[in-house]
Amino acid sequence: MIEKTNGALERLKAIKAMALDMDGTTYPGDRLLGGASELFDLRASKGKPCVFLTNNSSRSRREYEEKLNRLGLRVGPGSVMTSGEATIRLLQRKYPKARVFLVATPSCGAEVRQAGIEVWALEAAAFADVAVLAYDTGLTFQKLAALCTLVRSSVPFIATHPDINCPVDGGFLPDVGAFLACIRASTGRSPDLIVGKPSTLMVEALCEKLGLPASQIAYIGDRLYTDVAMARASGMLSVLVLSGETRIEDLESSEIQPDLVATGLDEIAQAIATYP
Repeated sequence: MIEKTNGALERLKAIKAMALDMDGTTYPGDRLLGGASELFDLRASKGKPCVFLTNNSSRSRREYEEKLNRLGLRVGPGSVMTSGEATIRLLQRKYPKARVFLVATPSCGAEVRQAGIEVWALEAAAFADVAVLAYDTGLTFQKLAALCTLVRSSVPFIATHPDINCPVDGGFLPDVGAFLACIRASTGRSPDLIVGKPSTLMVEALCEKLGLPASQIAYIGDRLYTDVAMARASGMLSVLVLSGETRIEDLESSEIQPDLVATGLDEIAQAIATYP
């Protein structure tokens, strides 16, 4: 591993929890990247948490946990945090009694309701207290129009994450950031809060989930402008892996620099194998 910040390797030894980006870091599509199983099992054997983070709010935590298990990781409940869960935690903390109009997939909507949040139907959207946009892969004109009408009324407006495109096999699909551009063009408003990476609101939710300060968590990801930027801004130990989007030449020309650089999760697993 390359140490970009003095003392970063020593700090890695003392880290109490690890959080890993999913697509591009843990897996591309439907196969685990090298070292993912070894790193997860190593952390589990030491009784230290390893949590997986994703901005994609179209699926529930349980669905992501099922995917990781299918791919070969023996993860249990609570091993995944989505931007949807982080948004739930924000709503519970900031708007505990609010009536929410939520544009989301059925699985994301069910997770929000299960958390005790009052979600209003499309027909009653105009009377909601808060507008929330998640990654709704079944977005309709009726939902979009109702959301724009509510956003124009100046209620708090929250988006789960800022990603413009969602990578899929064969290309990209429009993501929440693309929907926001449409809403902004129609209403003149941007969200009051965007929860997912690179926002530190995602880290606040993670720290709450783990019961740890950011300084005791290492975040491992493959993107400089989301993963590393969020980790550095929040005080987590930032570890960049070169298994996904970022190439070494991108790193050399970037103002955003991680604490550590690894070729992949396998190199991290090897580096910490002898740590307590």
